[in-house]
Amino acid sequence: MTRKDKKKIYKGVKLIIALVAVLLLISVLGGTVKNNYSEFMKEYKGTEHVAGTDVQVEIPKGASSAKVASILHKAGLIKYEYAFVLRIKGTEYKDKLQPGTFTLNTGMSTLEMIEQLCYVEPTPEPIAKLTVPEGYTIEMIAAKCEEEGIFTAQEFLDEVASGKHGISYTKDHETGDYELQGFLFPATYDIYEDTTPGDLIDKMLAKFEEVYAGLDKSRIAELGYSDYEIITMASIVEREAKLSEERSIIAGVIYNRLNAEMMLQMCPTVLYPLTKGIYDKSEVTYDDLELVSPYNTYNNYGLPIGPICNPGEASIEAVLYPDDNNYLYYHVNEEADDGSHIFSEDYDGHINTQ
Repeated sequence: MTRKDKKKIYKGVKLIIALVAVLLLISVLGGTVKNNYSEFMKEYKGTEHVAGTDVQVEIPKGASSAKVASILHKAGLIKYEYAFVLRIKGTEYKDKLQPGTFTLNTGMSTLEMIEQLCYVEPTPEPIAKLTVPEGYTIEMIAAKCEEEGIFTAQEFLDEVASGKHGISYTKDHETGDYELQGFLFPATYDIYEDTTPGDLIDKMLAKFEEVYAGLDKSRIAELGYSDYEIITMASIVEREAKLSEERSIIAGVIYNRLNAEMMLQMCPTVLYPLTKGIYDKSEVTYDDLELVSPYNTYNNYGLPIGPICNPGEASIEAVLYPDDNNYLYYHVNEEADDGSHIFSEDYDGHINTQ
């Protein structure tokens, strides 16, 4: 074999080796591309859930799908960011990514991750509305709850008396039948499927705090009475006043009688204990006035032991800003028949106008 022939054979062998190498490379690259494509499509379309590891991620408010994909990629939850972006664009979850802290799993499909990252707790719909008028007592609220099928009256009363809903306003005060009387604010409340008596009470107390905090509390110090005494006076005004314009006048009478060290002698303070808080009797008799009760201001000086109802904002305002008058007496104006009163500065005037 000539030298020239040997060179030809050598070149042929090198060519074959090169071709084999190229074929091997193509095979390897082809397998890699095929695997990458398969993995990409799995993240883009896959639904399989396998065992994995929990990973916590923080999604900032307003993050785009691309930003979220980057966060998930860095956390090792996904491999192909673009697959995640494409997938969320093709679902009903587009533009619905939520901020917050999420615990995802490396074994989740991207669709499962998207569902979790876009989940919004559904807003429950109320099944009823409870309207509590101004001047209702705890006992009347309980009865209304039962009438409207929300819970039984006893369930509500038991929760009120449970001691689970203490308030600061009764500190240093002896309280009446219910410590919370006067502080369950009259308003309309949504009732949900899972609303409990405790939930409702907490809402009513929170509403009282909201309204009371908005009033001029500096007036209380100026008047020289405690919060509890202010609410007690407001409860009397609420039950006595039938006309809005008379609230502050009646409040003025209360202050005048207290300052004069006279008994208040106001009928609702008798009716409350007499009717066990239901107010199903409109007038008191002379015998009723003898009722032995710490609420009865016909045989006890000063304010009753506690509120006789739950007053609204207007009555509380009236007590904070009473009318500046010299009235000590009043009675219902029978001729007007509109619930109005005739006010007098002395007893003679009071008798002469009846």
